[in-house]
Amino acid sequence: MPRARADKDRKIFVLDTSVILYAHNSIMNFAEHDVVIPITVLEELDQFKKGNDTKNFEAREFIRLLDKLSKDQMIHNWTPLNGKTKGNFRVLMNPENQINANEIFGEEKNDHKILNAALYLKQHEKNRKVILVSKDINLRLKAKSLELLAEDYETGKIKNITELENTGKYVLEDVDPEAINKLYEVGYIEAKAVLGTRKRKANAYYILKSDKNSVLAYFNPEENILERVDKKLAYNIKPKNAEQTFALDAITNPRIRLVSIQGVAGTGKTLLALAGALEQRRDYKQIFLARPIVPLSNKDIGYLPGDIKSKLNPYMEPLWDNLKFIQNQYKETDKEFQKITELVNQEKLVIQPLAYIRGRSLSNIFFIVDEAQNLTPHEIKTIISRAGENTKIVFTGDVFQIDTPYLDSQSNGLSYLIDRVKDHPLYAHIKLEKGERSELANLANELL
Repeated sequence: MPRARADKDRKIFVLDTSVILYAHNSIMNFAEHDVVIPITVLEELDQFKKGNDTKNFEAREFIRLLDKLSKDQMIHNWTPLNGKTKGNFRVLMNPENQINANEIFGEEKNDHKILNAALYLKQHEKNRKVILVSKDINLRLKAKSLELLAEDYETGKIKNITELENTGKYVLEDVDPEAINKLYEVGYIEAKAVLGTRKRKANAYYILKSDKNSVLAYFNPEENILERVDKKLAYNIKPKNAEQTFALDAITNPRIRLVSIQGVAGTGKTLLALAGALEQRRDYKQIFLARPIVPLSNKDIGYLPGDIKSKLNPYMEPLWDNLKFIQNQYKETDKEFQKITELVNQEKLVIQPLAYIRGRSLSNIFFIVDEAQNLTPHEIKTIISRAGENTKIVFTGDVFQIDTPYLDSQSNGLSYLIDRVKDHPLYAHIKLEKGERSELANLANELL
């Protein structure tokens, strides 16, 4: 099929493998501009197509999408992307360039072949703006050193991460003391009596202060009232500050089916989620506690010695530590201590890597996902979309502590969730600000 008329205002975007593995449909998100896939990207995707991880799914889906778009056309020719407002795409074979990235950087590798593809287009499409798109920061820097335009894949990225910091909790000063007194006496008050004409966010939490007293409150969107929030024990774990009190209230509130808890290390995210789940153990068939596996130095866990259990234990140990901490609130002879052991032995409480749980039916389950900032938006969506009847999901993590190479504070799944689902009546978000692990841990977070 002949290529549509070239227009100098239409750009050419060259996609790196990291973009495809982040979102298989990324090729469709460049408006009227043209998209080029270097053949090296297809070669790399071929290595990723087998497996059960999200990146394997994305690789397979992209290959299917490319096959569907190309139909009976040769993919090295410009082929229209579906839709009148879309541009064209093509796969570019390894070109011969006057400027060779392999020679410049002294090593032949796939990243440099992708750079060569962008350099070739820049040389042969002089009237067009050629932009390399990659989630790999180092590749973008190499591109810029070769005077190539390079940028991150922006679709789905949170524009203003600061706004996420202010989601979920609000402090109101100069509240009528009588309103606070009513909250203490009755337990609830009409929201309008306190919030007036202020915009009300579903499941928001408030610290209400007057010159005489203060109270913690929760906005119930169904009944349009503010309810008093009290500090309460969950399996002998007691909140140590207002934010922890709010988090535990959201975790144990049956109206709220989806919760996210953001906070730095030591703020009690996972501990509160697990304690809250144990407190509600009779309401659910199982408690799942999972976290994504992020291999050290980005090497596959196959590099680690031992069988699969030995390889995975180091990643799961922090979750077991939280469970042991809760269990040790009791004596070994206490029924609560023995109940936790029983739950584990009967697999009513399961601690596993997220990959092991992916694909299972999530009905009548309390599901805690730890370190959710290391998930992609697609992974977050996949987990939530599997929720069946009477399932509650709690995501915990720190959006500024990313351990995977192609995610950042604006593109990770936890940030995406907080931004997209805020103000939904089934969802609550709490940011934990104060470290409660120890004074020494607080010193590290604040001063180092």
